[in-house]
Amino acid sequence: MLGNSWFKKEKPLLGLIGLGGGVGSNLFGGAGGSIPDPCIAVAHYTSPYISVYPWDSGFGTKYANPSTLPASTVKAVTFSPDGSDIALAHATSPYVTVYPWSSNGFGTKYANPSTLPPDTGQSVAFSPDGSLLAVGHDGSPRISVYPWSSGFGTKYADPSTLPPDTGYGVAWSPDGADLAVAHSGTPFVTVYPWSSGFGTKYANPSTLPAHMCFTVAFSPDSANIAVGHYSSPFVTAYSWSSGFGTKYADPSTLPGNASTSYLYSVTWSPDGADIATAEDHSPRISVYPWSSGFGTKYADPSTLPSQVGHGVAFSPDGADIAVAHEFSPYITAYPWTSGTGFGTKYADPSTLPAGAGNKVAFFGEAA
Repeated sequence: MLGNSWFKKEKPLLGLIGLGGGVGSNLFGGAGGSIPDPCIAVAHYTSPYISVYPWDSGFGTKYANPSTLPASTVKAVTFSPDGSDIALAHATSPYVTVYPWSSNGFGTKYANPSTLPPDTGQSVAFSPDGSLLAVGHDGSPRISVYPWSSGFGTKYADPSTLPPDTGYGVAWSPDGADLAVAHSGTPFVTVYPWSSGFGTKYANPSTLPAHMCFTVAFSPDSANIAVGHYSSPFVTAYSWSSGFGTKYADPSTLPGNASTSYLYSVTWSPDGADIATAEDHSPRISVYPWSSGFGTKYADPSTLPSQVGHGVAFSPDGADIAVAHEFSPYITAYPWTSGTGFGTKYADPSTLPAGAGNKVAFFGEAA
């Protein structure tokens, strides 16, 4: 068992940070029947398409690949809240793949859902209690949700008002009451109440994001929602209370330091004190203090990620931050201290992901 300070066996509340997060109800899940060790997963372009490493203030030796590989490029990865499963959205059929997960690594792939997503899986998220799995995808209905209990249940009925185009990002609110989809067509972000199925779509925000959205995230207290998009200001945040509130002022220093940019990933730190983005222009990762709006951007890390930042995630205790990116080493991680910023880059994993990194997710125990 790893000696990471944020993995304490005597504290049973588990958490994950990635495309979604929350507290799981199954404390002893996983293929091996024990609480999994802290780890970090990277979705990437090239076979085996997914790489997972133990995490203990740095990368451990890469876990063995799953016996049945994902079908193609993995666009997104997330762990179930208790760490007993790992879900992937990918480019070719069946478009979503889920494996049991334990400290031994990947278990035998679960059977595909009886109703597949219709096209490329772009995003994936477990609900905070682990009982639902949402997949954002190309092709109508753009969002598919399944009951989850050690396997896929029957797909829920589609929402009455569909997202208008590709579901690039999907996120549950931390209280599980709402489900958000970031998409490529106006209004660029769509949110539904959730109660045993989709409710009536919430009204659009009064000020829409500037362009197509690739990512969406709720703050840990469910009081705010942020999207990342093409075109300035690249990141847009709103207050949230069963609907969109007023848009927050844009950050004074925009992510990416460019007149045009793609912002591919946004997430809050577990305590809600900071908000991080991954974007295609240097510095490729940007972090801001958050207190009812964006604070002054933290200084960039001394060693920048190499090329386009596709995914960003904090560790569950907020002590580390990682970005998945386009060029080798494809994944870069740093110590993180709120109020201070980036520490010195951790050493690269001894076995690198096989190709450009798409998204990144930590699993471990919240402090």
